[in-house]
Amino acid sequence: MRFRPAARPTATPLAALVLMAAGLLAGCGSGISLDEPIEGPVWRLEQLGGETVAPGSDPQRDPQLQFDRRNGRVSGSGGCNRVTGSFERSGSSLKMSQLASTRMACADPARGASEAQFFAALQATTSYRLQGASRMSLLDSGGRTLAVLSTR
Repeated sequence: MRFRPAARPTATPLAALVLMAAGLLAGCGSGISLDEPIEGPVWRLEQLGGETVAPGSDPQRDPQLQFDRRNGRVSGSGGCNRVTGSFERSGSSLKMSQLASTRMACADPARGASEAQFFAALQATTSYRLQGASRMSLLDSGGRTLAVLSTR
């Protein structure tokens, strides 16, 4: 009986491993590019609960958010009141917590109801999806869109 040495390793396992890794990275399907952070720009509310939100006469008072990477804080406006809190982002996961807002009455009851719905959407957000660098959807734990914001 002759002894046969084991077959020499080839590049095939390495090539397969590289292809698998590339497939996993390309197949994530989240629409998230970590090269496009959400921190920095002012995100203005465009859609809330499936309804389009028209911009007001004063853009500074429109519902909006801004994420600050340096201190992990989120701040903005619901249209009548200011909101602030903390946020954590990892991949497509986004959690806003310790949200607090001022308690000024809205002159327009419809605007006040919209603001309350917006603040509730922020609390319920568990992830997000970017559509390009200027449009972001906030999603709940079931993947449903709660709000759409843009940097318009």
